[in-house]
Amino acid sequence: MAHEHKLEIFRGLLKFKSNTQKIWGVLIFLSIVTAVEVILGIYKPEILTKNYFVGMKLLNWIFIILTLVKAYYIAWDFMHLRDEKSSLRRAIVWTPIFLVAYLVFILLYEADYIYNVFKDGFMAWNF
Repeated sequence: MAHEHKLEIFRGLLKFKSNTQKIWGVLIFLSIVTAVEVILGIYKPEILTKNYFVGMKLLNWIFIILTLVKAYYIAWDFMHLRDEKSSLRRAIVWTPIFLVAYLVFILLYEADYIYNVFKDGFMAWNF
């Protein structure tokens, strides 16, 4: 027996009358997040590129966070995770989010270290 899909987003803050309206609402939300990423990528505000947090530029952190928000929302809405039990939602969504965030952190932190080693000349290119 099939059940109706919930026609609301943002935990009930926006309610729609049909699935078509809901799809347009989700498209607008994801487009806004993507537009913010593109605008930040084009303009690269100096305050975000000159300041560092845990070895990475603030702009990189914003890109990572916005990408995770989009991935979470796509899984939440299009995979219908909102209708599942909370333990299954956590297993499917939070585990990969933490693993991806950890992997990105390690990769960027190590890349920054290697860049600084070559830039400061502690190790010469020996080919």
